[in-house]
Amino acid sequence: MTTIRTAHPDEIPALVQYPDDVERNDATCAYLADLLAKGCTRPQWCLVAADGDRLVGSVVLWTLPGGDVPTDVVLLEAPWGDPEPATGLALLTEAATVARTYGATGLGHVVDSPAQGPQFQRDRERRIDLLGRAGFTVARDGRRFRWLAGAELPAQDPRLHFRSLAELGPEPFVDLLEALLADTADARLGADVRAHGPRKAAELLFEETTELDHEPQWWEIGYAADGSPAVVSLPANSPSFPVIAFVGVAPDHRGRGYSGSVVARGTRILVENGATEIRGDCDVRNIAMYKGFQRAGYDNFADRLEFARSL
Repeated sequence: MTTIRTAHPDEIPALVQYPDDVERNDATCAYLADLLAKGCTRPQWCLVAADGDRLVGSVVLWTLPGGDVPTDVVLLEAPWGDPEPATGLALLTEAATVARTYGATGLGHVVDSPAQGPQFQRDRERRIDLLGRAGFTVARDGRRFRWLAGAELPAQDPRLHFRSLAELGPEPFVDLLEALLADTADARLGADVRAHGPRKAAELLFEETTELDHEPQWWEIGYAADGSPAVVSLPANSPSFPVIAFVGVAPDHRGRGYSGSVVARGTRILVENGATEIRGDCDVRNIAMYKGFQRAGYDNFADRLEFARSL
């Protein structure tokens, strides 16, 4: 009989291990150890499915470093060869129950393709089927981009004059985000606008992004020659690596190549502060930003489906 329970101390950080898959086992073990060290999860958030003494599944709740409320699930593993995903459903049901006790009102999960470290999400179609059965829906069909040290640093756009959050304060940033979100091609952000309205969605986006590690002088608004705000750049450090956390071009300034310019600006800021690898995401429907990452020298190294469910 399979039992869903909190992982025992001696089962952490390894959790589920696969025979003859040393690369995956070592990577996921190191990943969970790092999450625990950074305060992105807790031992009581690590759940396993046990068949006697053998672990056959796992799921871990995740939050930004030091957070008290879990926001996502990671390290989701189940007996993917089973015709019915009963064990996976039981794990996700228990994860939702635990998350609610800590105040969560929703959970997210991402599925990357191709499968790669540190989570190695193989059996993609079975994972997607399991998430659907557990009440998750696709919030965004995204594309992942990466810049690595050794590549040419993207050129800066002389048409733009930048002023930082340290100089301006948050209000101009929220104002510009409101204008951007009123006409966004991003499915997840568009859903926030429909749920809360453009202003509240902009405030939530700004607040959520401030939870990432950053310095006020890193965040900037780029102004065009006429003095109007044209772009917003919010680079930061995620728990795993530096990121282009958010970039956008004001509706009145679109079609002028500024999407590549704003990615280049965030890249320069992060590199000047020691970054050797930078990542960023965008919705597949956001063609302008997709091209912007490419123009800034980024490689589209993976696709990412973002899932979400309410609790």
